Amino acid sequence: MMKEINWKRKLTSRKLWAAVASFVSMMIVATGGAENTATQVTALIMAGASVVAYIIGEGLTDSANVEMEAEQLEEIQEDEQ
Repeated sequence: MMKEINWKRKLTSRKLWAAVASFVSMMIVATGGAENTATQVTALIMAGASVVAYIIGEGLTDSANVEMEAEQLEEIQEDEQ
């Protein structure tokens, strides 16, 4: 049975982004690119990963707050009846 992939968890994983950055960096060096270029690309990938993690984290927080507010509204409506 195939498991469903938790993309939110994967995209916020520092290990994933470190592996991607390392792979890309090594590919740049292996294909004759300068180490300075590899370092800059690695920094850009990690910066992008930070933005992705922040956006997903904020989205999850906002979603949880909306659900909590909806539950509170339901409780208030039930109490009024």
